[in-house]
Amino acid sequence: MPFWELAIPAFPETAEGLTNFLWELGALGVVEEEQNGTPPRLRAFFPESASPPALTRAVSEYVANLGALGFPVAGLEPGVGPLLDEPWAEAWRRSFPPRPVGRRLLVAPSWEIPAWSDGRLLLIIEPGRAFGTGNHESTQGCLQLLESLLEGGPLTHAVDIGTGTGILAIAALLLGVPEATVLDTDPDALREAQANAGRNGVDRRLRCLAEGPESLRGAFPLLLANLLASSHVTLAPTYRRLLAPGGALILGGLLAEEEPRVRAALAACGIVPRVRVELAGWVSLLLTTADTAR
Repeated sequence: MPFWELAIPAFPETAEGLTNFLWELGALGVVEEEQNGTPPRLRAFFPESASPPALTRAVSEYVANLGALGFPVAGLEPGVGPLLDEPWAEAWRRSFPPRPVGRRLLVAPSWEIPAWSDGRLLLIIEPGRAFGTGNHESTQGCLQLLESLLEGGPLTHAVDIGTGTGILAIAALLLGVPEATVLDTDPDALREAQANAGRNGVDRRLRCLAEGPESLRGAFPLLLANLLASSHVTLAPTYRRLLAPGGALILGGLLAEEEPRVRAALAACGIVPRVRVELAGWVSLLLTTADTAR
């Protein structure tokens, strides 16, 4: 059975929204693919029954709406063609190879669990509609910071805000945190997070809540949030309210040029950076309250 492939540049500001839209159009799989010497692109795979003109028209209209909202869309043009030489599932799966992250973790998809581990902790993630596979530099930076933080001893509870696949919360549990709470307003994300927790044998230690952080009560020693920069700016007061004295906040999803704006919003709430990781232009930060940092 032939399939259609839709390809479009993956601009950092628009890739997440476009990915969600492609799923809504009926994509069987969507991957962000790095290319040597050229910008990354999104590849979405559709069944034979899909109409290439309709797909092109729908995506072009979505891009036009993004442009009307002020997003950069120059060169953001979709191309649709037949996928003749490989099944879509194989093309999709090859985009998620096992990947060592940091000093202790090995992130692998459920269909390609390697026989080797080099003493690393195996973190199994089934890529799906939710964000967070371990391939993106933003997720890798957060995992590196989390690993380093927990080398100083386990914390009692982690809260993962906008959890996606659950990768950060599951990593925290594997690295010694006794229990974690994940928040996401997307029910698909929560289902995937719970399923991924089961694949790693930590599902009984994970609590899933279909809500945003604004409704959460209490103070926690570890907050995790791999979100867009604009979300961090908006949530800065909420982070401060939820962060226990002496607690740590790990943020990802920042382009380097967005970092000063996010830092300023957090500093206004008394949260300051301690450790910074930058990978391919994406910044992840480990932060604490200003009184802890002194």
